[in-house]
Amino acid sequence: MIRAQSARRLVTLDCRSLAALMSEGSLKRKEPNGEPEEGTRKRRHKKHKGAGDGNRFVPPPVKRKVGVSFGDEHFRETESYLENGLRKVRPYYFDFETYCKGRWVGKSLLEVFAKEFRAEPLEYYEQAAQAGRLRLNEVLVRDLNVVLKNNDFLRNTVHRHEPPVTAQPLRILAENDEMVVVDKPPSLPVHPCGRFRHNTVIFILGKEYNLKELHTIHRLDRMTSGVLMFAKTLDVSKKIDEQVRQRQLEKEYVCRVCGEFPEEEVTCEEPIFVVSYKIGVCRVDPKGKPCKTVFQRLSYNGKTSVVKCFPYTGRTHQIRVHLQYLGHPIVNDPIYNTEAWGPNRGKGGEVNRTDDELLWALVEVHKSKQSLDILDISEEDLQPIVGNVGLKSSTEPVQKEPRVPADPQLKDEPQQLTLTENVSFEKTDGSAACRSTEEPRQDSRDSLCGECKIVRADPSPTDLVMYLHALRYKGAEFDFSSEMPDWAQDDWQED
Repeated sequence: MIRAQSARRLVTLDCRSLAALMSEGSLKRKEPNGEPEEGTRKRRHKKHKGAGDGNRFVPPPVKRKVGVSFGDEHFRETESYLENGLRKVRPYYFDFETYCKGRWVGKSLLEVFAKEFRAEPLEYYEQAAQAGRLRLNEVLVRDLNVVLKNNDFLRNTVHRHEPPVTAQPLRILAENDEMVVVDKPPSLPVHPCGRFRHNTVIFILGKEYNLKELHTIHRLDRMTSGVLMFAKTLDVSKKIDEQVRQRQLEKEYVCRVCGEFPEEEVTCEEPIFVVSYKIGVCRVDPKGKPCKTVFQRLSYNGKTSVVKCFPYTGRTHQIRVHLQYLGHPIVNDPIYNTEAWGPNRGKGGEVNRTDDELLWALVEVHKSKQSLDILDISEEDLQPIVGNVGLKSSTEPVQKEPRVPADPQLKDEPQQLTLTENVSFEKTDGSAACRSTEEPRQDSRDSLCGECKIVRADPSPTDLVMYLHALRYKGAEFDFSSEMPDWAQDDWQED
């Protein structure tokens, strides 16, 4: 009883104290819509009016649309064409955007570019500013010494080049009111990521098949081909996702591996640990996540074996990592069948390198072959690897791949950006999305673009094929299969 009276007395005192504070003006009462009373709004407005005298005004952040959705305005950014067995995309202008990160607050744009965007030298960003390609809160930035504030919105217009992919067609296996099922070619990413945008399954389906607003049910590695399913509605996506969680989805893959795979069925349940989410590299490790794959040999041609794979879990690169552990990596796996893993190429989980040393070794392998695109990484992604391994100074830009000048007449002077398209931009689910309202200029060269000044040798179409194929996906109410690829035939011989 005494405690109850004390509690009521405290509540009464707190209410009286709150009323006193409000009467003194220390706290302002808010209107029902959450806004302060009129007097407070006027004082805030005066503060904004005075922002010109050295106090730069930063508009409040704009809520971005959640989810990935692309329409005709995105598809008009550029066009694709076929050449020498490859599907290529003409270069186009594109806006990258970001809100100021917490660690950038109080630093100048120059400092941020120098520390976190070292794919280009500082001279590039200075020239880009003079050319009108940098905007801060939609205002052109000429002086990179401007100090960043919380909620600053930065937009950077670049001339974008996408890597080529194989020209193998994207085939529709099935379509109904609920789903779309395709046979994905190798080397084609499922959705925009890294340097890929128009050369992706999502963009091709939307632009060439008028199949838009699709929901990704599952994903295949970029180098993996085969059955890929999309839901047309969110309800269907959730229903199949529930089947995945309940382990009701049956998956069959086929691959060609090195050596003579055992005739008897092999089950591998080694845990898999993600070494790098950025690059997408995994390995067997006791601290990894549990998983299970069953393997059955289909044929052996004296050098390599065709193996059917049944993954019971869905870990990243599960089939590829388990095959490497078993000593039978996929014949042309660009990650798990390289010398970066040591003389035994990771058999039995033996690597004898730290994770950072392993990542750097993989980068070196593909830099020597000028095939960094296989790893789906940008120049910025190399910086943490370089710093951790200690091969270069953390302030020294990483040297890019050797490149041959394409046009000595192409000057390095700043070029004022003039687009034939009106570009606007929105963030969608962590990735960038650019919108243009008119047809983009094609076959244009850009004086600030490093890619325009060099000639890269095209990859061979065979270099873009990995011998791993999603053969069949079966659920409670569906069963989709694709044909066996050529390299999986019993009498197939490698050239």
